[in-house]
Amino acid sequence: MAIEKFLEGLPLYDLQHKVSKFGAVNVALVMLLTGALAVLADYIWMLYLRSKMPPGPLPLPIVGNTYSLPDNKPWIHFEELAKKYNSPIITFWIGRNPTVWINDAWTASELLEKRAGIYCSRPRMLVFAELGAGQNNLVNMITTTPAERERFRIHRKLTHQGVGIQQVKKYRDLQNDESKVVAHDLLSTPHDYVAHFERYATSVVSIIGFGWRVSDPKDPIITEVIAVMHRAADLNVPGKTFPMLLETFPILAKVPTKIAPWKHGLGSKRKSRRGHDFFYSLAAEANEKSANEACFAKFLFKEQPKYNLKPQEISAMSGNLFGAGSDTSSSTLITAVLAMRAFPEALIQAWEELDRVVGTERSPSFEDDANLPYMRAFVKEVFRWRSVAIIGGQPHAPVQDDYYNGWLIPKATWVQGNVWAIHHNEREFPDPDRFNPSRFLEGSPDSRPFPGERGYMTFGWGRRVCSGQALAEQGTWLTVTRLVWGFKIMPALDNHGNPIPVDIFNYTNGLNMRPQPFSVRFMPRNEAIRQTIIREGEQALANLAQYEGETKYRMSTFYK
Repeated sequence: MAIEKFLEGLPLYDLQHKVSKFGAVNVALVMLLTGALAVLADYIWMLYLRSKMPPGPLPLPIVGNTYSLPDNKPWIHFEELAKKYNSPIITFWIGRNPTVWINDAWTASELLEKRAGIYCSRPRMLVFAELGAGQNNLVNMITTTPAERERFRIHRKLTHQGVGIQQVKKYRDLQNDESKVVAHDLLSTPHDYVAHFERYATSVVSIIGFGWRVSDPKDPIITEVIAVMHRAADLNVPGKTFPMLLETFPILAKVPTKIAPWKHGLGSKRKSRRGHDFFYSLAAEANEKSANEACFAKFLFKEQPKYNLKPQEISAMSGNLFGAGSDTSSSTLITAVLAMRAFPEALIQAWEELDRVVGTERSPSFEDDANLPYMRAFVKEVFRWRSVAIIGGQPHAPVQDDYYNGWLIPKATWVQGNVWAIHHNEREFPDPDRFNPSRFLEGSPDSRPFPGERGYMTFGWGRRVCSGQALAEQGTWLTVTRLVWGFKIMPALDNHGNPIPVDIFNYTNGLNMRPQPFSVRFMPRNEAIRQTIIREGEQALANLAQYEGETKYRMSTFYK
């Protein structure tokens, strides 16, 4: 009796008796009812919030609007929703989390540029940040507290000192030489133009970041890094399949990666040497062995004590430079070739201008920019026509509640600029899928008002604008101008001698998009230009010899 009375005082004993008395079925019903009431309360909150936020489709409980996402190119879907609701911004629910999509240049300028201090942070991102590059990476860094903002400021400052507007002018000679090598390579193996572009872009950032160039288009440092960038881009497009479905059901991210196939390997521990990862190892190797004292890796190690930089921070900053610079720049050049093949009429005025200003005895240089207004417009149209970062990179997040046109944008909300919709708005860009450089010529009837001096929003906004923008713009202008000066982009021919058409809409589905493979023929415009390309290419290789070298590390030995 004493033992029974003691057991009656225990919660477990009491619960067991209640279950037996109340019945297992009734307990299940109570739990079901409680769950239903919780879902109902949560859904009422969602609907209340929806009534205050920008317009958009009605979300369902728990799943929101995720179920309605298309399998490919969701940015077109968001553009269509903006037209349907006649609103420059719309709300789309990813699970229980509302996301705001900006589909208008003026709205993007107002919120992300003029209110940059509010929209300077990032939201919590499971797939790209916590399970991927890390939430403490400059690209993904949340800046809601003073400590976070200070760390962001340090990372941004260091990155600007590596590839900022003033700093990149020092890289013009090496960019010019690497660009000349591209033209030289196109004479001998024009069918490998994609590989040549990837080698060029990777080599430029490799010299800047680590002090050595990449000379072989088949170097694993190119193929592996770009493959990882493509995989990351493919995995991080808003969608209704895994792994992005983890953003809708974040609890699934807590399951160990080894038994969670839906995580696609994200979140697994990295294999590394020296206790650090691939990009840190590259940076440490460059710091020890590179003869180029100006490379970014040496700079980071020099500043390490001053800013108490952790190995992961050195890895992230050097990796951002390498990974992003190689993929985006090469993709932009591929798009330029597609535009030249699909719209040959755009080249006529460019050739006239280049022949008059540059001639055939030399290729274009940075000093020619002021005298080549059409080519400047041509390159701007490349950036506008098919922007690589098609949804403006990573989402912004306000650090406080904000209002726009009476609509609430809650603190920490995922706010994304839809660059596709912005650059295809008929108001600013009539007939937007036509490649038309005249849009950017002052006084042209095709020119329309647009916020900002550049006329495009390819590189993002505000304090989250792409750190490598100046380097990318500088190198793209030079290389595209040299390609236009040097070559005719002719149709590839099938086995019967018929031209093979190209599809200007056939692009990848990733966060950073590029054209699907297509064939063209590169033909020197004349013999004098061909001879100049050969002469300059050989001289460029001699100039770049000081950067020859290679790393002993391979990404495939660090990561599965």
